[in-house]
Amino acid sequence: MSKESAPPFLIYGVAFMVGCVLMGFEMLGSRYLFPWFGGGIGTWAGLISMVLCALAIGYFAGGIIVDRQPSLYSMCIAIIGAAIWMVLVPASADPVMSWILAHIGDGPPAILLASAALLLLPLTLLGTLSPMAVRLLLRSTKETGRVSGLVYGISTMGNVFGTLFTTFFLIPAIGSRSITYLYAALLVVCAIGLFIGARRKA
Repeated sequence: MSKESAPPFLIYGVAFMVGCVLMGFEMLGSRYLFPWFGGGIGTWAGLISMVLCALAIGYFAGGIIVDRQPSLYSMCIAIIGAAIWMVLVPASADPVMSWILAHIGDGPPAILLASAALLLLPLTLLGTLSPMAVRLLLRSTKETGRVSGLVYGISTMGNVFGTLFTTFFLIPAIGSRSITYLYAALLVVCAIGLFIGARRKA
């Protein structure tokens, strides 16, 4: 599957939806951590730092991957990997948090480890998508600024929407574990949409 087979509207749409899920899952991370480590500024610092670390790793890795293999398959695999991790979170979060609290305590190392256990892998995988999307959408080097600006701008709009929608609507309405499954399903839909769209255009 070559980059020429990637429908731009699908890639931009996925960038928005992944942005929603990414920041929405950060907000859910607070719900998983607060019962064990409290809701103070230290817990938030751990969560935010881990999100930024995951994105930094994802951006680096995504750029390397897409330079070697500019394919929608890479995007689909990253999205599915993040979805699988999210499916495992509701059942495993409390035992993992309990083990960390019992063996490491509730200080900064424990908070960072707990945040990493929840967020590092799925958000790293989702972080690879932005550089992949830019590379797949480029048709000429003259478009680099416009395309990269659109991808990161649309993704950031998704971040904002995901943060607000998750916090003010989803969490009060259906609870953290149900939202986690919902976001995993949404990622699967995004991956399937990319695959089908690419196959139809190919």
